[in-house]
Amino acid sequence: MSLTKVIPIPVMGRTAINAYLILGRRPVIVDAGTPGSGQKIHDRITEHGVDPRDVSLIVLTHGHIDHFGSAAELHRLTGAPVAGHIADLGPYRSGRVREPYLPTGPMGRIMDRNKELHVRAEPVEPQVLIRGETSLEDFGIAGRIMPTPGHTAGSVSVLTDDGDLVAGDLVANSFMGLIPGKPANPPFHDDPWRNLVSLREMLDLNPGRLHVGHGAPLDPDRVRRWADREHARLSKREAAGRRVATRSGETD
Repeated sequence: MSLTKVIPIPVMGRTAINAYLILGRRPVIVDAGTPGSGQKIHDRITEHGVDPRDVSLIVLTHGHIDHFGSAAELHRLTGAPVAGHIADLGPYRSGRVREPYLPTGPMGRIMDRNKELHVRAEPVEPQVLIRGETSLEDFGIAGRIMPTPGHTAGSVSVLTDDGDLVAGDLVANSFMGLIPGKPANPPFHDDPWRNLVSLREMLDLNPGRLHVGHGAPLDPDRVRRWADREHARLSKREAAGRRVATRSGETD
């Protein structure tokens, strides 16, 4: 049994936006928060006894501003290379997310009006390009990066051999983490159906806990039940002739 440990690093509020520190033979950071939060993440990992210069990798789960916004700053502060999926290279290299955002419900429609979601982050060039399942053994972690497209085309999750799934925005806590433990969609998905497929694929690997970008850790069994309800909801919409919006241009 490996000895990895997943530690949440709050970027905004207690759990509204999370980055993560994974401890193994060497530490790895997952996600980089909003623009201007690199120093906060640096200081938080130091509080956990980690020398930032020991960080072996910064994994970006996807190309949204609240997950890669401080990647370039964090790279300078730690010296660690950045890993990102090739399908989200556009946002990483330009510092701008693909727009328009595609809301999953009322919360997303409200948040879409927030100017902070439409700012330009400092561009970052990933030195480690993810194309498929990628081992983290060379970076000191018993685990792997798993492509989980749907939220964005280049979304990824990190699965440790101990069964911890750091899932980015594959799923969230209700109301951006305000209702802890209750699974929900994040405010936006580029492709809700593809995201649901990715979520179920990860659940089939029997993770012990899901650590998400917004909210507290989620129980896999509760997420499975939610995924079944979400499948039924999407199917009902389509049966009624209401197409689910996707990045490919399909709309209600």
